[in-house]
Amino acid sequence: MESTFADRFISARKMAGMSLQELADSLGDVSKQALHQYEQGKARPDSERLIRIAQLLGVRVNYFFRPERVTLQNVEFRKRVKLTKTEEEKVREQSIDFLERYHELESLLDAQIKFENPIEGTVINSFEDIDPAAERLRDAWKLGRDSIGNVIETLEDRGIKVFQVSANESFDGLSAMGNDSLIIVVNTIFDVVRQRFTTLHELAHCVLRFNPDIPEKQVEKLCHAFAGAFLLPKETFIEEMTVRRRYISLAELVQVKEQYGVSIQAIMARAKALGIISDTGYQDFSILFSKLGYRKNEPGRYLGQEKALRFKQLLYRAAAEEIISMSKAAALNNQKLAEFRQELTGLTHG
Repeated sequence: MESTFADRFISARKMAGMSLQELADSLGDVSKQALHQYEQGKARPDSERLIRIAQLLGVRVNYFFRPERVTLQNVEFRKRVKLTKTEEEKVREQSIDFLERYHELESLLDAQIKFENPIEGTVINSFEDIDPAAERLRDAWKLGRDSIGNVIETLEDRGIKVFQVSANESFDGLSAMGNDSLIIVVNTIFDVVRQRFTTLHELAHCVLRFNPDIPEKQVEKLCHAFAGAFLLPKETFIEEMTVRRRYISLAELVQVKEQYGVSIQAIMARAKALGIISDTGYQDFSILFSKLGYRKNEPGRYLGQEKALRFKQLLYRAAAEEIISMSKAAALNNQKLAEFRQELTGLTHG
């Protein structure tokens, strides 16, 4: 029990992104050295202090005594720049916490969905292998060649756990295995179009095998290409743009973005990859796009939504059918009881 508490204490602190000194300063009546004793399993706080620690770290008291512990394996981070150790640990621990709560809820409802990779063993040696792989996955999932309305829902329906987290802007997403579950994490501070692309980029890391001789940076580009190919299948894109173009108007690009939920920059990268525009045409576009200031705020707005819904759906069902108590449901959702009751019923209780 002591080691369980110590491990949980460390995880909760990392999940909150706090150092021992920062936690000690926030508590005000305990030293960093005393808190270190908690992490070593040599001491435990009394109930009053434990409640204050839980509040400061943003967890419920029962978090410190939760028995199941998930470990993440094969972690693939997608990040814009190097994350600090604290930031990376925070995302990892938040993801672990989410998976633990998800596993417990699925177990209570006997509602586990095991992810099976329908293109297992697909080896990627070059960009030429990307389109056939994306098409095989679409076919296996019976998605046709049309626009995908909700990427995250599509993955959840196939047993992939998707966790949306608000994190540092240096972080885009990650994929990992956690106790036989595949989890993909995406950063919600970015717009829906970017979240769709990131989700599929991470999916590529999970369903494809890359030739070990391919450098890491090239693997990232191949995952980008897979995301583009999955969102914009070759035959569909050629129907939209025709086979060969000297110039593609901004109005056309905005239209494709708003229909398929793909960024203009990704659309043009896809056009280049398919030979619809030349390398020179793509370079000219990139220069103009930068001059217009569109790299950070490009025109066009995709109206679709991307939300991970399955966890909440299972939670509401379990509470409504009284498979679990309201207080248990609130604990699984990291909420106060009154907040969860109001969320579930839509009523305010005095």
